[in-house]
Amino acid sequence: MTTNTVESFFALLKRGHYGVFHHMSKKHLHRYVDEFSFRWNHRKTTDSERRDAAIAGADGKRLTYR
Repeated sequence: MTTNTVESFFALLKRGHYGVFHHMSKKHLHRYVDEFSFRWNHRKTTDSERRDAAIAGADGKRLTYR
């Protein structure tokens, strides 16, 4: 991994912070980073392949509300 690659990832994370998530709490920062690492790792795939990977990753997991 080169310095440019790392800078590109952090630029993507920063754009997400300023554009979509206006506040990222320290408590959930790891979740935001996980989402953007998924986006980064699948940046060269098509939208349908990315969708299928996201659905496959959610298989067997539950979203609970407390």
